[in-house]
Amino acid sequence: MSGAVPEVTVVIACHNAMPQLTAGLDSLVGQSIRRRRPGALQVLAVDDGSTDDSGTELRRYEERHPELFTVLGGADPGGSAAAGNRALDRARGRFVLFLCAADRLGLEALERLVALADRAGSDVVLGRTVGVGGRQVAQEIFERTREQVTFTDSALAWALSDSKLFRRELLVGHSLRKREDLPAHCEQPFTLEACLHARRISVLADYDCYYAMPRPDRSPVTVRSRHEARLRGAAALLEVVERLAEPGPEQAVLRGRVFCWDVASLLRTEFLTLEEPVQRRLCAGVGRLLDRHCPPADFQQLAVRDRLRLDLARRGRVAALRRLIRYQAAYWEAAQPKVAGEREPVPVVPAPAHSVPVPVPVQLWRGIVPEQVRRRLRRQPAWRGFVERAYARWG
Repeated sequence: MSGAVPEVTVVIACHNAMPQLTAGLDSLVGQSIRRRRPGALQVLAVDDGSTDDSGTELRRYEERHPELFTVLGGADPGGSAAAGNRALDRARGRFVLFLCAADRLGLEALERLVALADRAGSDVVLGRTVGVGGRQVAQEIFERTREQVTFTDSALAWALSDSKLFRRELLVGHSLRKREDLPAHCEQPFTLEACLHARRISVLADYDCYYAMPRPDRSPVTVRSRHEARLRGAAALLEVVERLAEPGPEQAVLRGRVFCWDVASLLRTEFLTLEEPVQRRLCAGVGRLLDRHCPPADFQQLAVRDRLRLDLARRGRVAALRRLIRYQAAYWEAAQPKVAGEREPVPVVPAPAHSVPVPVPVQLWRGIVPEQVRRRLRRQPAWRGFVERAYARWG
């Protein structure tokens, strides 16, 4: 690569990403920004101990496109955070974008993202992300292109993946690195800290920039075994909130995201598959986070369905929590549409390893009342009030 500074450095931490990896690498070769200026793109790929053909595929692209790809190999897997940090230390671009090895970019993505960042003076730009092959991605933040968004006037709090364009000057100036001690969700505290330091954050919504592919290697067993690791990730997010977010609405929004999404999602049907000692440890951890990071006023702003689960966990009422989770699952609570004013994305979790028993009245209700009617009812405040009163018996 020439001595000129690249426009963008794309960082790929790769571990067993075949066969999806090939399409992602092709999407980088075909980027329109490369046609505008040779050397505008630098790709740093770390082979994080892959046991499939991912390392071979990365080296094949490096041999075919030496001006574009640099592969940083390593025999021992150190995790995506360590791999990403290693590549970040070698980045030379004005901007950095993290690409999951299984995902791919729209061919004009980088050119459009850089153009918006330069036009708006943005430190962080979110490009429209779409799910492929059944992958669900919350879309509220991508309703329209905006040159400036904040945590209090948009759904930014619910979009903390690292698949964004970051100004490298921001990352270097604040010594931002991913937490290598977090085995789960290491990218979220990094992204949140970058956004809280950013002078301006923009959204590009009129072009499909990022295609998020299914994760075939994330089996239900693997995900369930990481509950306590996911709780540590939530704690790391809350530490960033307390340290950098403005007191008042900004802190309240971010706390609401963590407790209604990251924490409350640990108390859904997957919870029933855990052994009771793990359930009790998890509840104790949830209680500590609530006591430390969630003032009563913020707690009362959480959705009732989440507040009840969190309160039972904090009080150590594990048996009652299990009954509530079964009740909510039986009434298809996870499938309810988002209520206006709530910014909770549809959870993407694997199906539980066992079936949740469905009470006979619920079976009759589903058999007699068409789904369209039930969906309309769930949108009515009176019906939601009835369901909340039913939930309240567990309080």
